[in-house]
Amino acid sequence: MSIAIPHYTFGEKLADGLIHAIGVTASLIGAVVLLALAAGRQPPHALVSLSVYCTGLVAVFAISAAYHLVSDPRYKAPLRRLDHAAIFVKIAATYTPFAVVRMTGWEGTALLALVWSVAAFGLVLKLFFPTRLVATSYVLYLAQGWAVLLAINPLLAAVSTWTLALLGIGGVFYTVGVIFHLWRRLRYHNAIWHGFVVCGSSCHYVAVLQAAAIV
Repeated sequence: MSIAIPHYTFGEKLADGLIHAIGVTASLIGAVVLLALAAGRQPPHALVSLSVYCTGLVAVFAISAAYHLVSDPRYKAPLRRLDHAAIFVKIAATYTPFAVVRMTGWEGTALLALVWSVAAFGLVLKLFFPTRLVATSYVLYLAQGWAVLLAINPLLAAVSTWTLALLGIGGVFYTVGVIFHLWRRLRYHNAIWHGFVVCGSSCHYVAVLQAAAIV
């Protein structure tokens, strides 16, 4: 079964392109700044976890930009698979610094194993079976994103209330954004969805900065 590729007007593509330009640029600058600041303050294992986060952050915006802005049908379907798979990786990558740097007990290890197991399943699903379990994949995205609730007590003990609030606000941005992503009859729904993604990612970026004791 082939993948149905959505079609958008020129105005919708332009708006989406501008948002992606912001996302890609901000993620690249943010990754460089984060790693540069952390280099002299964090031990090697923490730097590795932050590098994983930065890789996931940049990859999700870069792949999404490529998929939504490339028009050649030869590349559109493969990029769509990568785009949807990258979301699972980005969610797991965001959890990684918190589990490694802050939650040093078994709870951090368990949370890390959980979110990366979901990411591995999601990668296989989206890369090799993109037309299967489409509705289920949205549930998986949200469940993986809100896995923090399973470790809320140890996380509360490991980070500040403000950091936890940023994680929650970012999660709300993503969750509300999904509504617009699925609201396909709404003009500019895709650009709106990606705007929510940028906002959610910004909240989580600041939370990671705080978790790494950089700000």
